[in-house]
Amino acid sequence: MLKDIETKSDIETLVNAFYDHLLLIEEMKPVFAGLDFKAHVPRIVHFWSFVLLDEPGYTTNVFDKHLHLPISPPLFDVWLHTFTSTVDSLFSGERAEMAKQRATVISYTFKSKWEKINPQN
Repeated sequence: MLKDIETKSDIETLVNAFYDHLLLIEEMKPVFAGLDFKAHVPRIVHFWSFVLLDEPGYTTNVFDKHLHLPISPPLFDVWLHTFTSTVDSLFSGERAEMAKQRATVISYTFKSKWEKINPQN
């Protein structure tokens, strides 16, 4: 049986595995071209630690930070599928389920907002 997400180290494992999988998907590669993952991963870990572990201090508007990226609405579905399958491969439990639920809300929200500001996509 897999353990639940319990620590910041667990979130680091999840984030690193997620991006390892995501960056193997050809259609996702252009979205992350030129991104300094060494600098970016700690921010993502901090975000998910805020969401899943109630770690204080995260105040960034996540949507606004992604507006410049070359994203089309179907890529949000790819992101979500990859995230949920990564969670399922590593963890099981209440926080793992919460991670997938929150990712679903994030994906839906991003996709909806994206379609409003980029109706041609």
